[in-house]
Amino acid sequence: MDIENFIKEAHYKPNDYIGYHVGRELAELHPGKAVIHGRNGYFDLDAFVRAGQCSLVEHRSVFHHVRTDWEEAGKKLRKKTENSWLNVLWQGHLLDVVLISWNDGCYRRRYHWIVAEENQIAEDFFRTVCEWCSEVRAEILVFHDGYFQKDKDLFNSIKTATFENLVLPDSLKQQVQNDFQQFFNNRHIYERYSIPWKRGALLIGPPGNGKTHTLKALINQLEKPCLYIRSFKSEDETEQENMSTVFKRARMASPCVLVLEDLDSMIDGNNQSFFLNELDGFQPNTGLVVLATTNHPERLDASILDRPSRFDRKYYFELPREAERLAYITKWNRDLQMDMRVTERGAREVVKETKDFSFAYLKELFVTAMVQWVTTGGEGSMDSVLLSQTKALRSQMNQSVSKE
Repeated sequence: MDIENFIKEAHYKPNDYIGYHVGRELAELHPGKAVIHGRNGYFDLDAFVRAGQCSLVEHRSVFHHVRTDWEEAGKKLRKKTENSWLNVLWQGHLLDVVLISWNDGCYRRRYHWIVAEENQIAEDFFRTVCEWCSEVRAEILVFHDGYFQKDKDLFNSIKTATFENLVLPDSLKQQVQNDFQQFFNNRHIYERYSIPWKRGALLIGPPGNGKTHTLKALINQLEKPCLYIRSFKSEDETEQENMSTVFKRARMASPCVLVLEDLDSMIDGNNQSFFLNELDGFQPNTGLVVLATTNHPERLDASILDRPSRFDRKYYFELPREAERLAYITKWNRDLQMDMRVTERGAREVVKETKDFSFAYLKELFVTAMVQWVTTGGEGSMDSVLLSQTKALRSQMNQSVSKE
């Protein structure tokens, strides 16, 4: 058999015949050995090798085709083996792994063949690679456009979010932390009294009032696998199919946190019933915490908003009161250079003038004031600059309201 052109010859076969052809050729080449064949996204041999879980040597007589992708500035180039014949050493076993990729419909898919001394060894290797790759560790699992992708950068950005640097009413901040720490710490109590060990929570309130920061701080504090869903929409699968994929993956990662931001924009009359079945149907969601946010609770159906056992915890994020506005301004002021800081009297004036400002508007206030202060060369006090910018933002707010 011509090993050097093995993969090349396979690509000349019709797609429906490649699997059979390669399997038969490998069986003839390795009589008495076991050959298993499959296609699975969790069989990420590249990642398994990079993590030192096994070692490999490329079959020197075969050309190894590796695809290299650039994603964005600052990130490492992403490499994936497309076509290769590898000799793998795993737990004292020497295996052959053949990887061949071809277009299957709209997708480029990679298939694998594992050759081992015994079928059990081949299956154990396959299972171990898939299980290891399915785990979520030091990364966020992001679902977008119909598939999951591990995002280490998002995970690292979330690590900077804490409840210590989050300005909220103390009662709300403590309640959110206590509810979920107790949930994850008390699985044995739930099981003892036959209470389903799952939870759903809605973070409700106008935009810019700390819901997203709270989610980040909570994920950081809980240290559980996190699945973040950008959208259930994709080009090639229905929203219902994607919902099924998401909840199936979440059950695999349990205990974990599933995050759905702007739930009202994700769920409508066409997919609501399916979503509710995944959330609270026959499938057990043991250890699954679903955290959802909404700026518009009135757009959510009562079956989502009010039905017990679905979102049984609701946290309301109102516009910051005077105490929270003062705490936020004080926090910002503490991080400024001395000559740029606002005085205590100026801070109290700003608090009075920023009624109905969200935290997002308060942040915008400080950023625009800092830019204005620098632009003018530091002329005038930050007090006067902040108060001037407050009036400008107030005018913008009023115009936005009038347009609505």
